[in-house]
Formats: sequence, C-alpha cells, structure tokens
Amino acid sequence: PHAVLSLSYIQYWFLSFLDAIPSADQIRITTSLKSQRGSVWTKNKSNFEYWEVEVTFRVTGRGRIGADGLAIWFTEEQGLEGPVFGAADKWNGVGIFFDSFDNDGKKNNPGVIVVGNNGKLLYDHQNDGSSQALASCQRDFRNKPYPVRVKVTYYQKHLTVLINNGFTPDKEDYEFCAKVEDMVLPPQGYFGISAATGGLADDHDVLSFLTFQLTEPGKEAPTPDAEIPQKDKEKYQEEFEHFQQELDKKKEEFQKEHPDVQGQPGKLFEQPDDLFETVSDRELRQIFEGQNRIHLEIKQLNRQLDMILDEQRKYVSAVTDEIAKRGAGFPGQQGQVSHQETETLVKTQEEVIRQINEIRNSMADTLRLISGAQHPGSAAGVYETTQHFNDIKEHLHVVKRDIEHLVQRNTASSEKPKCPDLPPFPSCLSTVHFFIFVAVQTVLFVGYIMYR
Repeated sequence: PHAVLSLSYIQYWFLSFLDAIPSADQIRITTSLKSQRGSVWTKNKSNFEYWEVEVTFRVTGRGRIGADGLAIWFTEEQGLEGPVFGAADKWNGVGIFFDSFDNDGKKNNPGVIVVGNNGKLLYDHQNDGSSQALASCQRDFRNKPYPVRVKVTYYQKHLTVLINNGFTPDKEDYEFCAKVEDMVLPPQGYFGISAATGGLADDHDVLSFLTFQLTEPGKEAPTPDAEIPQKDKEKYQEEFEHFQQELDKKKEEFQKEHPDVQGQPGKLFEQPDDLFETVSDRELRQIFEGQNRIHLEIKQLNRQLDMILDEQRKYVSAVTDEIAKRGAGFPGQQGQVSHQETETLVKTQEEVIRQINEIRNSMADTLRLISGAQHPGSAAGVYETTQHFNDIKEHLHVVKRDIEHLVQRNTASSEKPKCPDLPPFPSCLSTVHFFIFVAVQTVLFVGYIMYR
C-alpha cells in the first residue's frame, strides 16, 4: 500500500466552512454545542481501484448519551453540507456512520452502520438507516480512554470495517465489525469525514485520516504521484492561514457579544442536568454494570451446583442399594468383603457430597461479596473474588481425582473387567465424564468472568 493522505498535511484537504476547527494535531469537526455541522474532504479525487483508510478519532461528551454522530465517506462528489451527519444526502458512494443517538428507540446505539447510495436515495435518519444498512455492528465509541481507530478496506468489491474500540493503547488491536460483499463503488471519488450534533452534543475530533492504495498480488505497483508544486503548497498554506484569521475574528466577536460567558460558550446551550454525568459517575456506573453481570452469572452457577448435588445424592443412593443387593448374595467371608467395599464407597461418596457443599458455600460467599461490596472498584475486592474462583477450581479438581480413584479401586477389586450393571437411572452419562465436564465448564466460566 501507498500512504497518500494525512491530516498532518492539512493543506491537502478542503475544510467545509461550517463548524470545523483545525489545529496543529487534530481537527474538531463539531464542538459540543447544539445544532453543529462540519466536514473535511480531500481536494482532489482519488483514482484508486482498491483502497484502505485508517481513521483515528475521539467522540467525547458530558452526557450519558450523545448526538448525532460521525461519518466516514467515499463519494463521487464532495458532500460539503447536509442533513446526513453534517454531509449532503443523495450521495453516490458509501458512508460508514458512527451513530450516537437512538432515533428509533431500539436501544442499539451507539452503533456502526454501512450505507450505500446510488445518488437517488434519501437517508432514513428517523430509523437510524435500519432499512438501508448493508451491514452494521453495535459498538460504544464515546468517552473512551484512548482514541478509537477504524480501518475500512475496499478490495475486489468487498468492503470490510474493523474497529479498535479505544480500551487499550495497542494500535493494532482491531476486531471485526462489518463486511459487505459485491459492492460496486465509483472508480474515482473523494474521501471525507463529517459530524453533526442535535439537541444533545459531543465533541467530534479527528486525529488522523490515512489513505492507502491496494494492488493485487503480482501486479506492479503504480508509481506515486509527483510531489505537489511549491506554488500550490504556498497557495494552500495561504488559504489555511486566512481561514485561521477568520476563525480568530469570529472568536473575538463572540467574546465581545457575550462577555458574561467568556471562555464558557457552552452556557448558551445548557441542557438538563440529568443528562450529564461526571467522569467518576460514569466509571462507577460501568463498574456496577459489570458487577451486576457477575452477580447474575454466579446465581446461575449456584443453581447448576444445586442440580449437581441433587444428582449426586440420587447416584449415591442407587449405588448403595445395588452394592447391598450384590453383597447379600455372597455368604461368609465374601459377604464381609462386600460390606467393607460398601462402607468405603459410601464414605467416598459422602466426601464427594461434602466437597460439593463446600463449593456451593464458596459460591454463596462470592455472591454475598459482590452483592454487598461497598467499594466495587478496589483491588482487594477483585483479589478476594479471584481467590474464591481459584478455590472453586481446586475443589472441582479434588472431586475429579477422588472419583477417578474410586473407579480404579472398584475395577481392581472386581474379578470382571466390566463394572456391575446399575439399575435404570435417568442419566446415561458416566460419573467420571460428568465431573470432567463440570470441571471443564467451570474453568471456562472462570476464564470468561476474568476476561469480562
């Protein structure tokens, strides 16, 4: 691939003269004020047959919900201004929408939606484009600790969207979001990015927008375009400086007109207090949501352990009755040996029941710990919860080992290699396989909980 565009060279881009604000290291497409629109587009059309773009952005806001969203474009013409996330409707190409607000009330936002258009369709904004979406995925891209990264690839009529959700500093930690097959795009077009706000508002900041040309294996890569002439560079630089001067003048006029809100223009667009939350409130809410999910999972595991205990008791009763019947059929010394084996088996099964009860009690303690935690985010609480899960895993390993030892002992003491037939029993699963399955399932569950 060949990198051709970057926001580091802002003179190669055309800024829509709306609410976009450029700076040295980023472009603020819209500020967190009501009814804002902004967009940035390339000056010239790209003639790539296949391409890939990597976009880094931040969407931040004080509210629990935001609006309206941000869009990445590849269109035949520049959509400088319009109602579709700040860009024009009836575009010919594709738009990847990062929709923050849930217009249709289906609780599937924030989300990522891929919408194609042939220049004739009107975007169904009220339904979040659900009837026009070619592919989509639900991702929360607001208020992340690190910038969100998106990689859009168009290769051999296949459009793929990968996203790095901004939870880690790893720039290559992408996960699959959406894919569209048999998609035909214009052979030449403009790349762009736009954003808009409504009754609610977020800051939409773009940190980088890199474009790459993709070539098929075995084909000779095209030579890169010649460097922009010095005259054009000077012209672009003059345009950029003129834009900054105009922006500074508007800032001064605003401050003169509103001296009481100097430095705090957001007061002109106040929103209800219940729509906002502090950073600490947001972190606590996320912690409690995670604790609630853990609480439900542990409740389910506790119910499963109750079922295991009930099945184990039935199994002990059936095995004891069968061995007692077989022991009664052998007189003298052989009957005495059967009685000893019966006692050993009963004691072993009682030990198994005791250990399962300990597992159940441990799960109950963990449940109480999570339900009554006063400081759910503390390191001590996380350590105690982890220790409880380790104890559970250790108990299940002990149960598995005791069952295997019991089976080996019964096999060695019997003259026949096959185990005695048991009376009809609801379960057709052997004890060893059953406890191995329980142990594996518990280990997977613990790993899933720790991963979440």
